[in-house]
Parts: sequence; structure tokens; C-alpha cells
Amino acid sequence: MAAEEPNLKRKLAKLFEASLKATVPNVPDVEPLVAACTAKFGDYQCNNAMGLWAQIKGKETEFRGPPSIGQAIMRNLPQSEMLESCSVAGPGFVNVKLSNSWIAKSVQKMLIEGIDTWAPQLPIKRAVVDFSSPNIAKEMHVGHLRSTIIGDTLARMLEFSHVEVLRRNHVGDWGTQFGMLIEFLFETVPNWEDGKEIAIGDLQAFYKASRERFKNDPDFKERAQKAVVRLQGGEPNYHRAWVQICEISRKEFQRIYRRLGVHLEEKGESFYNPYIPEVLKELTGKNLIEDSEGARVIFMEGFNIPLMVVKSDGGYNYASTDLAALWYRLNEEKAEWIIYVTDVGQQQHFHMVFKAANRAGWLPDDDKSYPKASHVGFGLVLGEDGKRFRTRDTEVVPLVDLLDEAKSRSKAALIERGKNVEWTEEELVQTAEAVGYGAVKYADLKNNRTTNYTFSFDQMLNDKGNTAVYLLYAHARICSIIRKSGKDIEGLKNTGEIVLAHADERALGLHLLQFSEIVEEACTNLLPNVLCEYLYHLSECFTKFYSNCQVVGSAEETSRLLLCEATAIVMRKCFYLLGIVPVFKI
Repeated sequence: MAAEEPNLKRKLAKLFEASLKATVPNVPDVEPLVAACTAKFGDYQCNNAMGLWAQIKGKETEFRGPPSIGQAIMRNLPQSEMLESCSVAGPGFVNVKLSNSWIAKSVQKMLIEGIDTWAPQLPIKRAVVDFSSPNIAKEMHVGHLRSTIIGDTLARMLEFSHVEVLRRNHVGDWGTQFGMLIEFLFETVPNWEDGKEIAIGDLQAFYKASRERFKNDPDFKERAQKAVVRLQGGEPNYHRAWVQICEISRKEFQRIYRRLGVHLEEKGESFYNPYIPEVLKELTGKNLIEDSEGARVIFMEGFNIPLMVVKSDGGYNYASTDLAALWYRLNEEKAEWIIYVTDVGQQQHFHMVFKAANRAGWLPDDDKSYPKASHVGFGLVLGEDGKRFRTRDTEVVPLVDLLDEAKSRSKAALIERGKNVEWTEEELVQTAEAVGYGAVKYADLKNNRTTNYTFSFDQMLNDKGNTAVYLLYAHARICSIIRKSGKDIEGLKNTGEIVLAHADERALGLHLLQFSEIVEEACTNLLPNVLCEYLYHLSECFTKFYSNCQVVGSAEETSRLLLCEATAIVMRKCFYLLGIVPVFKI
């Protein structure tokens, strides 16, 4: 049996679809325009009347204008237990008010059957999310933070929506810098093959020292350039040195991913190298590639520069690798949606790669069909001075330092509240990490990703306003209300009943029910901030409900405890989708 549609907006759209067919049988394929209402007239609104009037005006019709079309849409709505009342406002807007008992029953059903029954139903089965993707031998810095956090959240939302997600870390593990690193390794650690791991010590310092040599020593530079050719030609000791350098770097990255709770599978640039010649051969066979000033390029409409796929020295570049990766993801991994999470500066590059794939017939012409490729661009992280976020000596800020600072500030705030006396050291550290790392993630995700955002520990660790700290504490307070009631909440789910008599109970119940359509919107538009906004509003709805509706000790205690539990469950799922670890006591 097919799962019930969890998306409230789509449930209503199905009702309006039937009504529109009956109202204007001669207008084919009318898509219902249903939106949540902000006005006092209802909960949702159908806005088709004006558009329909523009289509049928002047033809033979019984209607005299948008309002009469609106009246007919309302009359033709099928009977449904969802609806309490309907009205028509202004130029034919059809407002619907949902039934209180239906909202209550739907929330209760989720409590019994679980939040996964509210997972969106997306039209795809498999997606690739390409995110984080740092360069080997370089330290992960604040610029990698956004790609890692945004990519992880998109992957989590898709996974929750029953999509198999291939989480790909497209690390920069190939290229000219390896000649320099390997040559420097041979020179400074002559016995590098003796141990299991090269004694490079600090990889960052090693990278900087090798770069200095490369810049200032012409002989070394020449040897390094030859080393690249030997590595690419597959000479065994060059390949072994490359593998070892990659391994050291990988361990550094893994420590950060563990702290952030992010899981990735590495398929770096080098993985796609063997596929490049065949892919370029296919594109040449389709007459897409031409010679230009010694290089090989693809010219495309709408772009003032061509996409270079082979450099004039015969070497490959980012475009060759990215085209091979896209081909592999479509043909070998059979992905229907391929999502690239990088900074906004790379947008044109990816749009050109997608356009080339489209011309090759790999991707369809329109944005609505699958398979499709999307670039998820994001803005810069700024310091409080409004400039790119850097350390005092103008270096980019290492990610490790940032996470350490968030954790230590969070721990200090808990100690200030006397939690070091109440809790074990382990509880203190776990909470400091959950709050500190959660604060960093949420401060990023709550902004529309395309804009720059200002990194401020003071703001993100504030326990008031739209911050992770405020939301985590709000969740802990709800858990505490349930604990203090002394009631068996699991038992109540099956024996109790939710009743939404007070306006604030109803508003909370309705907001909970909108969870599925919000996650779907955030997924479809690749915008995590939509989910953050929902979570913050949920917390506000709960505060209003709790201020005006006594829970423990009231006649409505059972119903209201169930509303508390439903809120906590939805909040926890939001936290999970945002990669934030919930806090149960504070």
C-alpha cells in the first residue's frame, strides 16, 4: 500500500485539483496554486481564480470575473474531513480553514507511527552531493566550513526523504603541487620509505617550506615539474610518496569530520583521471570540442569565454576532471540529481560544465526533468570588520582553532551557570560540544546561503534570539516539563487524546503539521535556511502556547503533554537534519 501523502499543501492541492476540473472542464492541466495563509481568513489559500479569468475572459463563459470563479472553486471542493470551512476573499482567493479535530488526529498519528511517516516523497531515488572537497596537504580552514555544513544538511534532508545519497568528497589530490611536495620529501626525508608513515611532522609547515623552495630555487622548480610528469606517468616510488602524503592529510580531515559528525566518501580528482580521455573522445565525436590557440575548448552560447578542456601543453584541468566526474556520476553511479556545493565564485565554471553536458545530450534541456545537475553556491565568511574572516597575521582561520574556541566558550558559559557542580565532567564536555558546534553550524545555515555572513562567537553563542543555543535550551526545557509531570509519555501516546481547544494549541498543532512541506521546500530549492526559519517559529509557537496554556496539573494535562512531546520530536528531527546534537537537560 502506498504511504499516505504527508505534505499538507499537496493534500489540499489534490482537493483543489478535483474542484478545478469540475469548475473549468475546458481548461486543461490547471495546476492548483495553494499557499499557506498569513492573513486571518484561513490556514491555506487557493489563488487560481485571477489567472483562470485571464485565460477565459472574452470566451463563452458563465463567469463574470475572478470572484465568481473563486465561488465556483469553493462550491466544487470535494467533501473532506480535513476542512472545517471555506470562504472567498477579494479577487477570488479561496481561503480554507482546517478542522481542529483533523489537525489533532494527524499529530497524534505521528506520535504513534513515528516522525518518519512525515518524510517528504521526492521524485528521485538516488542523488550525489559533492561537498567539502578540501585540497590534500593544505589545512581545512573557515572557507571549507560552509561547504561541509551546507552539504551535510542537504544530504541529511535527502536521506530523510528516502533518497539514496552518495556523499562525495572530491578532494584536490592531483595536480602540479604534488611534484613540489614529493621532490621536497625526497630531499628532506631521504629514508621516507622506512617507516609506515612519513615523518613529515606538521604537514602545513612542510607545504609552506616546499612552496618557498619552489618559488626561490630554479633547479628545485625544474625537478618538481619533472616529478609531476613522473607521478602522472605512474612511476612506482613517486606514486608511493603521493599515496603517503594523501594518507597523512586524510587523517587530519577525518579528525574534523568526526567532530562535526559529518560522513563523506572520498572520490578525489585522481579517481576520475582514467575516464578523461574517453569522455573527451565522446565530446569530440559530437563535434563539441574545437582547437583554439593551441588549447582544446568548448564554445557555448551565453558565455563570453569558452570552457577549456585540454591546456595548450596537453595537460588536463578542472574542466576535464569535472566533465569526467559528471559523466561517471550519470553513467556509472546512475544518479538522478547531482548537487555541487562550492562557493559562489565557481558558479560560472559549473554552469558551463552543465551546459556542455546538456549539449552532449547527457542532461535534458529543461530544469524540471531528471537527471539534473545543480550548483549550490554560497557566500563568504566575514569577520566582524566586514572583511574576509582571517587571523591577525592575515592567514585564513584553521577550522580546528574555530571548533576549539566554540567548545571552550560554550563550556565556560556552562561553568558560569554552575553546571560543573551539578554534572559529571563527561556531561559537561558533551553538552559544551553539542552547543558549541551546533552554534557554529546554525549561525551558517540560518542565512540564505548565497549571501556573505559575519562570523561572531558572541552572537552565535547568545542564548536569546534565533540561535542554536536558544533552540537547544528550548528543547531541553520541553523535555524537563515532560519529566517533571511524572507521567509515562509513551503510554499516553496510545491512551491519551489531543484536543486543540485554545487558539495557541491549534496554532502549535498546525505548525507541527507543516513540517513535511517545509523539509520538501528546503530540499527542492536546496535552501537549509527554510528549515531553520521553521524551527525558530516552532519554538516561538511553543513559547506562546506554554505561556497561555497551563500544562502540568491542568484538566487538559494529557493533551498538552502530548503536544509538548510532538514539539520535542519535531525539534529533534530538525536538529538532526541540521547536523546538530540535541541537549536534553540544561
